[in-house]
Parts: sequence; C-alpha cells; structure tokens
Amino acid sequence: MLSDVPAPPPSSWRVALPHSTAAVPIARALIRTALADLDAPADSDTAELLTAELVANAVEHTDGSGPIELVVELLASGCQVEVHDHDPGAPGDLSSLLPGSAPDPWQEHGRGLILIRTLSSACGHRPTAHGKAVWFTLPSSRTPPGPAA
Repeated sequence: MLSDVPAPPPSSWRVALPHSTAAVPIARALIRTALADLDAPADSDTAELLTAELVANAVEHTDGSGPIELVVELLASGCQVEVHDHDPGAPGDLSSLLPGSAPDPWQEHGRGLILIRTLSSACGHRPTAHGKAVWFTLPSSRTPPGPAA
C-alpha cells in the first residue's frame, strides 16, 4: 500500500543555459525561482547578483562549445550555487584579494570576482568531467528562533 506522505522537496536544481549573453537575465530569474522552490534560507538578492556574475564570466571567458549549466544545492547552512562550463581553464583568483590588486576604477570589467569573494561565505572552482564548475556558498539568512518571551 502506498502512503499519502508527500515526497520531500528537492534539495537541488540543475538547468542548462545558452552560451550567450541571454543566459545572464535567464540565470537571474532562475536563481530566484530555484531558491523559492527549494525554500532555501539564503539571501536571494545576493544569490541573484553573484549568479549573474558567474554566468557572465562563463559567457565572456569561455568558447561557445556547449551550454552553461546552473546548479543550485540546498545546504543545511544555506545554499551553494555552481556554474559549469566546458573550459577546463581556471577562472581568475577567487581565493584572496592581493594588496594593490584593486580593479582600475576606469575599467568596465574586473569587479565580479571581488564581489563573489566579498559577498559569499566561500567560493572556488573545481574540475569536472567536461570542464569546470565555479561556485559560491551563501549562509542562511534566516534567524533561528529565539527563546519565547
């Protein structure tokens, strides 16, 4: 006999995106939807901004040999967002901001990785079977319930 217990909500979301600038606004909408669908406890505005940066970097700095993939995973402490592409080359430095390495204020580009390092609780990249994944994690934005007054 089957029970009427509902299936647990999904703990991850995976979506292929076109390798074009159209992927950026699509990713912004998808990350907001994914976080709502997963009931993720992370700040959706920050997730949207950082996801757009990762997708824009993937479009700009990799060839168009395949789609970009957006992966959102719910964690006990927040969420992790990954953007997969087909280029195995490492992205710019996600680990630290070196002294004197601030972007040129007159240049249009060069701030995305700084935003990701600054606004995420962790970030990095890893090789995949078909290229690489660049990721960030966001902590829970929910305040745990306090003692009753």
